[in-house]
Amino acid sequence: MKSATGPFTRSRNDRMLAGVMGGIARRFGWNSNLLRLLYVIFSIASAAFPGLIVYLILWLLMPEEGP
Repeated sequence: MKSATGPFTRSRNDRMLAGVMGGIARRFGWNSNLLRLLYVIFSIASAAFPGLIVYLILWLLMPEEGP
């Protein structure tokens, strides 16, 4: 596993919605598709609502990566 490097930013290239999961995956060197799948599974297991709120908060707080 790769160590954390760089700031938390939303990805411009690796995104499905806003690039939140792509940015987190890039930061920690993880597979973004696997992270998305795990996030959806955990969100559904917790009645989906908290997962949606967390995603929206991250979308608002994480800046988009530079050019």
